[in-house]
Amino acid sequence: MDHVITRRQALLAAGAAATLRAAAAPQVEQSIIDRNDAAVQTLLRNQITGPPSHWTGSVPDEYLLHHASSAGGLIETASASFAHPQSKFHGDKALLERIRLAATFLERSQSREGNIDLLTTNFNSPPDTGFVVHSVATAAAIGQLYGIGELAGLLRPFLVKAGAGMAAGGIHTPNHRWVVSSALAQIDSVFPDPSYIRRIDQWLGEGIDIDDDGQYIERSTVTYNAVTDRAFCVMAAKLKRPKLLEPVRRNLHAMLYLLHPDGEVVTEVSRRQDQFARGTMAGYWFPLNYMAAHERDGQLASLVRRLGPEPARLSAMLEYPELAGPLPESAPLPDDYERTFPLAGLARIRRGPRDATMALQDNSRFFSLRNGAAAINAVRFAASFFGKGQFVPASASKETGYVFRQSLDAPYYQPLGQRVTYRNWAALRETRTKTQVCRLEQIATVTELQSGFQVRVQSRGANGVPLAIEISFREGGTLEGCRPAPHAEDAWLLERDFGIYRVGGDAIRFGPGAAPHLVTQLRGAEPKLPGQSVYITGYTPFDHTIRFEWA
Repeated sequence: MDHVITRRQALLAAGAAATLRAAAAPQVEQSIIDRNDAAVQTLLRNQITGPPSHWTGSVPDEYLLHHASSAGGLIETASASFAHPQSKFHGDKALLERIRLAATFLERSQSREGNIDLLTTNFNSPPDTGFVVHSVATAAAIGQLYGIGELAGLLRPFLVKAGAGMAAGGIHTPNHRWVVSSALAQIDSVFPDPSYIRRIDQWLGEGIDIDDDGQYIERSTVTYNAVTDRAFCVMAAKLKRPKLLEPVRRNLHAMLYLLHPDGEVVTEVSRRQDQFARGTMAGYWFPLNYMAAHERDGQLASLVRRLGPEPARLSAMLEYPELAGPLPESAPLPDDYERTFPLAGLARIRRGPRDATMALQDNSRFFSLRNGAAAINAVRFAASFFGKGQFVPASASKETGYVFRQSLDAPYYQPLGQRVTYRNWAALRETRTKTQVCRLEQIATVTELQSGFQVRVQSRGANGVPLAIEISFREGGTLEGCRPAPHAEDAWLLERDFGIYRVGGDAIRFGPGAAPHLVTQLRGAEPKLPGQSVYITGYTPFDHTIRFEWA
């Protein structure tokens, strides 16, 4: 199919569309308009406008990289201000010219196939084209919906060529299928093409990757869950397929049990770069608001209200006016529960302002705890056992408490009676007879108490092996009852009795301590975690219980 179209043809076609009756823009909280206008001002100040060059229309970053996504963001943000009567940029022809510059930069950035580059990693990339299309197609939809024919016409060449690239191109990661599909649905809603729908149905034909825990394959609770939820909301709306909202519903309701009391998201389960990162539900603003509005869901409305107006996007409210409408009445969020996510290998206990998280598999940070603002990021331990004694549970089970287990062995090897070279050393090693086999059985048991939690650490087998427990605290608090560890920064020893960690009026009392040796970074242990860490040490056979009490 030939997707080449002249700019004049595009403007004429869009001008015809503009003769349709324009919708009235929804009333939007003025702070949202003002924030969008401020973003427009920043983007205009940084946009390259001349002299003419390959970069004209782009918005370089601090490293002077000219990302297509920045130009797409300018188009989306500026179009929203141009269209909304409450904006000081409403109907500003000079702003339309800046949008034109960004659009022509995007056209120059496209490959022959129609794709753009993500300059930090991916080139000729259909999925990264999809992320840019999300912004540009939103602007085109605003132009179509509010009778701004010239706006839609300016964006058509980029979008049509991008649509061709995505309708034929591939992906890298699971969420990319839905990024591309929702981008194609957006283009189809303004510039229809049957090839877009065929491609969407090919991706949907693989099935939607939501599991019984309510998580997608990547389990990316801060980043890609939100991306995927948005994609399915968009497809449901643009394709008029409300069944596509079912995975969004399941994921958002699962997330209700993956929130700390202060609204921070639990990220231990993520398989992507946001594992152990800090984040809130702000990135979910669109699917939360969309589902709250369409399903009259009071719990999701509660989350939207907790987020406040900061994450709201004026462009989304213009494209989906229902997002600017009244939310349903708030319903209480769960705050007293014990819940396990067996597929993700996670258990959560929440008691009002206090909560604990247990990572049940393949994770050295098997336990974390919070009492208000006082947070223990992780409890973990390692033994100095042949360079592989970091405790990473191979299994976990719920008994009286949560029991984590690891079995290690380390043999010595006998002569083979044949020639061994640098080429075959590794291949022949496991064929050698093993003697002097050392073994270590390590167990951690987490039990909830009325006053908090306790963690029992056991290590037995080879005797006299040094061991160290690390308790990693979030920065910003003060420690009492501990002394600095030698030769280590931000490291402390709890030699006896109890320590206290305080943040404002919140505190966690922990102990008793022990420190028969002073080594905190054992050979084979993972590097110390950022922030303040308190260590309790000992030798195998080791059996020590640490209580973590609300103080």
